[in-house]
Amino acid sequence: MKTTLKLNYILLPVLSLFIAMGACTPAGEQNQETTFKAQELFPEPPRPDGQSDVIELRCDPIDTVRVAFIGLGGRGKGAVRRYTFLEGVKIVAICDLVQENLEKTQDILEGSGLPNADSYSGPEDWKKVCEREDVDLVYVCTHWDLHTPIAVYAMEQGKHVASEVPAAISIDECWQLVNTAEKTRRHCMQLENCNYDFFEMATLNMVQQGLLGEIVHAEGAYIHDLRASNFNEENGYWDMWRLRHNQTRNGNLYPTHGFGPICHALNIHRGDKMEYLVAVASDQFGMTEFAKKKFGEDSDYATREYARGDMNTTLIKTAKGKSIMIQHDVTSPRPYSRIHLLSGTKGFVQKWPLQGIALEPFAHHFMEDEEMEKILTEYEHPITKEVGELARKVGGHGGMDFIMDYRLIYCLRNGLPLDQDVYDAAEWSSITELSEKSIENQGMPVKMPDFTRGAWKKVDVVTYH
Repeated sequence: MKTTLKLNYILLPVLSLFIAMGACTPAGEQNQETTFKAQELFPEPPRPDGQSDVIELRCDPIDTVRVAFIGLGGRGKGAVRRYTFLEGVKIVAICDLVQENLEKTQDILEGSGLPNADSYSGPEDWKKVCEREDVDLVYVCTHWDLHTPIAVYAMEQGKHVASEVPAAISIDECWQLVNTAEKTRRHCMQLENCNYDFFEMATLNMVQQGLLGEIVHAEGAYIHDLRASNFNEENGYWDMWRLRHNQTRNGNLYPTHGFGPICHALNIHRGDKMEYLVAVASDQFGMTEFAKKKFGEDSDYATREYARGDMNTTLIKTAKGKSIMIQHDVTSPRPYSRIHLLSGTKGFVQKWPLQGIALEPFAHHFMEDEEMEKILTEYEHPITKEVGELARKVGGHGGMDFIMDYRLIYCLRNGLPLDQDVYDAAEWSSITELSEKSIENQGMPVKMPDFTRGAWKKVDVVTYH
């Protein structure tokens, strides 16, 4: 017995040593690296010969911007109406598969005392529109699948492009936009209207004036119950296209509304860049439950499989150590929210679900409404001071849509860099496929491509010229 005990005393330290050595083997190191370091699933392709970045791209001024609209559903017709209030534009062409949409758009032009635009209605007619020599700007409001194909073709025909969100639905499409913009030296703007919300613009001004100190953390979201629209066969999304995306993809399918404003507040690709993300999603409950109630438990819609989880939460880390959270939920019965939260070393602001501002040394509580209104007035962005009154009259989500359109035309007419460039379009849209890959692998950290290929260091702040 004593001999056995002695052997045990000898063997235990030896076994412990072997275990410790095993944990330090190269194989162990490789396993640790594979498990815990962000995976580069989408390596950045080298910039093709002859191309250069388009950071702060300036093009020749256009005195009268000749515009063609492709896609005339709710967003498209609304854009045409807003453009009737802008100076220095001429609407030359409109394109849609639905004849009724074309007729209603012509009515908008006639009602504003403007001549009819040339109409196009064939499945491939958007190419004819892009090929016209009398078009400077192609404004894209189709379903998501056509955003990138139209934008790429339009730039190849020498046109500037403004595309509804998201500008791309895959990493490959993001690179198509970037490479085409760099090759053609044409503007490619994603039409992220929420960057021009009055509160978002005021908080951007607060950040740039130093009121909130160094921004450490930001949050954004798209929380919007769209079940009724997704399952509306008569007046919902054309050909049920949005429902199909929800059926087949599990990720943040619509990241840009909450994401765009906080990216500009954090100077993404203007002095900082996003390094990696981690995404998780709940299971899917809301689509099936809604379909059962509307169509019956044994209906086609109720028995389908829907890939997208109800709530998607994505976390991002930047090169300069900032953190970002963005969420996506379009199936839960809850109030609309984009969150829009900025937390800095000197203060805190948020818009949804409760609007509030808290500043040092009293940052434990939101300031009173009267004081908050004073702050918002003091830090109102110069652009909303300039055009805010007209924007509220014209409308479009409270006026932010009009401000977005006004800024696009202003920059084109004056030969200025656009507020949102092609890298914004690629970065914000890339969240969809990156979040999908992370979710597929139980929240695996995924490295985010640098669509500027190093040019993010050329400037150090977002500028609305």
